[in-house]
Amino acid sequence: MAAGSDDERRRQTREALVLKVEYADADGLVHDYTSNISQGGTFVVTDRELPIGAEVKLVLSFPGLIKPLPLPAKVMWHGDAAGGDDKGVGVEFDLGDDAARARLAELVARIAEGDPEVVARTLRVLVVEDNPHVAALIRDGLAGGAKRMRGHVVFDLSVAKDGREALEKLTSADWDLCIIDIYLPVLDGVAVIKALRAREATRTLPVVAVSAGGAQARAAALSAGADFFLDKPMRLADIIASIQRLTGVG
Repeated sequence: MAAGSDDERRRQTREALVLKVEYADADGLVHDYTSNISQGGTFVVTDRELPIGAEVKLVLSFPGLIKPLPLPAKVMWHGDAAGGDDKGVGVEFDLGDDAARARLAELVARIAEGDPEVVARTLRVLVVEDNPHVAALIRDGLAGGAKRMRGHVVFDLSVAKDGREALEKLTSADWDLCIIDIYLPVLDGVAVIKALRAREATRTLPVVAVSAGGAQARAAALSAGADFFLDKPMRLADIIASIQRLTGVG
């Protein structure tokens, strides 16, 4: 028993430490690969105390990368991030032989191209809801729903609390979908939908209207130009099904 415990401790000391590196998007990973990783090293911001020579495993990822990318490396120096106060370590990668380097380069190229087998589609969704509890339920529900869609989609969600804020956000950035309550403060959902349909840039934006207002709210929403109407309380399965029909994902 004692010998087995000693063996286990020795085995653990030989295992490389895992550092998770999360990029904001695919461009961040591709840029770091092109500028640094492919040249043999990079700088990693971390507050962990890692000795020079320590073996580490960097697990590279970003929202939408279906399978994170692990790379073995060794700590070579300590320092500060360029242009900032963040401390970290410089690491040197063991990228393997020419064949292994070629496979890595091919994978990064597929990431850059948005190959759906390696990168999930990101859907930017604006949820317009003045009830923070309901907005949180939709947000959490879609996060869980993404897992059910076999990794083919990642939701990038934002929330607007009234119709005026919604219209400002919808007309100042690109979105893939809007989920909007019909009864909102400042500017109601029907007015927002009509404004979207009157603009060339947002005329075809998929819109799912929701309300507890029954047949009257349904008629008003669809007449204004909503693509779908769901009665409150909504079922997550119905929201997911509407998104799939409108965007073709999953």
